[in-house]
Amino acid sequence: MHRVGYLLTEGFQIMCLATQTVFEFANIVAGKAVYRLENFSVGGGTLRSSLGMSVETLPLAAPGLADTWMVTGTLTPLTPPGDEVLASVRGFVDAARRTAGLCTGSFVLAQAGVLDGRRATTHWAYANKLRELHPKIDVEEDRIFIVDGPIWTSAGMTAALDMALGMVEKDLGNEMARSVAHKMVMHQRRSGGQCQHSELLSLSPRTDRIQSALDYARRHLSRPLCVEELAQVAHLSPRQFTRVFTAETGQSSAKAIEGLRLEAARLMIEQSRHSLEVVAKETGFRDRRHLREVFVRVLGVPPQAVRRDARQV
Repeated sequence: MHRVGYLLTEGFQIMCLATQTVFEFANIVAGKAVYRLENFSVGGGTLRSSLGMSVETLPLAAPGLADTWMVTGTLTPLTPPGDEVLASVRGFVDAARRTAGLCTGSFVLAQAGVLDGRRATTHWAYANKLRELHPKIDVEEDRIFIVDGPIWTSAGMTAALDMALGMVEKDLGNEMARSVAHKMVMHQRRSGGQCQHSELLSLSPRTDRIQSALDYARRHLSRPLCVEELAQVAHLSPRQFTRVFTAETGQSSAKAIEGLRLEAARLMIEQSRHSLEVVAKETGFRDRRHLREVFVRVLGVPPQAVRRDARQV
């Protein structure tokens, strides 16, 4: 049986406990108790979350209480959690099979010195601060989650669910992970190599006209998409569309569509076995060479590296 311990501190972020549902459903799918979950704190007893909800915890004692430790984050990650907490983390990391920082829980691992010399991620809003405070860490703020040996770290909020699902896949196989994702209505199971941001979400247009044009573009990426066509969808003249689009999104429509194509291609590469020629055609790139050029220019890596990383998670 896999024993999963959650280390909570006062004011922990309640969303971190949502990851327990992934392990709960793994037990349901398996038809037996594959995972045992317990909540811990340094002294045990009742702890209050950032939302004010109370959770009972067991006291930390011997480091062998769990083989997987999930270190939860708080809304004040820049405040060290205390020497006892950090000493406990250092103690159980050596004895555990793996240790994970959920969202800003990465700061606890960093403050304990666990992440020095490793790749790690955290909530995008705090990534630069993590890099600034802990220069020995290779912070990759654009990743959903990262596995570096026995140390796992996740980005914010729902990314921790993807990381927990990645653990289930590592422990019990791909089919089990797919079944759990299906039961949890996670229609899109994201691998760790994915970007934290949705390209469409990051554009954040202010009006429905531009939003409708972007939605249209995303549904028709395999086609050439000219300004005239998008302007017609937005019920604007091409000149008006160009001006309004740039004002609302901060970039040209051509640049935005390239971002949507890149995001769609990346998802196809990570989640399917389609050839790069098929991926390029389906997402609107001229050919495989054009696809590679954009990947290297924007992401710094070729599409083959993205596929390789996704399969290693």
